[in-house]
Amino acid sequence: MNPHAIQPASLQSLAKSVWHNRQLIFQMARREVVGRYKGSVLGLAWSFFNPVFMLSVYTFVFSEIFKSRWAGAGESKTQFAVLLFVGMIVQGLFSEVLNRAPSLIVSNVNYVKKVVFPIEILPIVAMGAALFHSLISLSVLLVAFAIFNGYLQWTAVFAPLVLLPLIILIVGFAWMLASLGVFLRDVGQTITIITTVLMFLSPVFYPVSAVPERFRVWIMANPLTFIIEQAREVLIWGHFPDWTGLGIYTLAAVAVAWAGYAWFQKTKKGFADVL
Repeated sequence: MNPHAIQPASLQSLAKSVWHNRQLIFQMARREVVGRYKGSVLGLAWSFFNPVFMLSVYTFVFSEIFKSRWAGAGESKTQFAVLLFVGMIVQGLFSEVLNRAPSLIVSNVNYVKKVVFPIEILPIVAMGAALFHSLISLSVLLVAFAIFNGYLQWTAVFAPLVLLPLIILIVGFAWMLASLGVFLRDVGQTITIITTVLMFLSPVFYPVSAVPERFRVWIMANPLTFIIEQAREVLIWGHFPDWTGLGIYTLAAVAVAWAGYAWFQKTKKGFADVL
């Protein structure tokens, strides 16, 4: 394989690469998940205890100390914590992948220099590992909701469809950042600041209705806002998702993913020279 040859960047080549390397993606994602807890006594059990602990803290702090209430959620002390946790799951998935993205290539130099390896799958591997932890957190959320309320919303079955457009969007951004991180090492520091800012400019700790009208357009422009709101609709309120909005979001996410993949493929021939 000639590393300086023009690399295919079509959606067809992307789908072909993912399918051809599906076993490798699964094995690497599994290794990342297991490796995170390697050497610890509880091992993978930490992936369950972490969200349980965080949900417990949210419930105590916001119901007993701040005595926060969510518009439309009634007087339930636990409802605020559950609503907040939904936002944290979505935001956590977003920030975990993007914060890692700039260092994906830099931290895997051997894959670039010494072996023929499909490095374009590295952002997908990172997404796979992040999805595992998000699914554990989502399971904790559903169990907590059932304990607090005595039932589950059947519309929760739509949660994967709500998250899918965001997953596509995140991978697209990850390809861009992984490439830029090779040439501009400051990207890693910058993206951490951006994801932190986006957390506070997303309806994680507050509903969109609490935002003053003159600022609401900026909150809605945040790519996390729509997904967080839709996740709450299907998981907490028992409503159908906004299918039209999800369709538009998905088309935009696919466009971003394609652009990110094309950029990655165009620039990866220079990775070995820089590294």
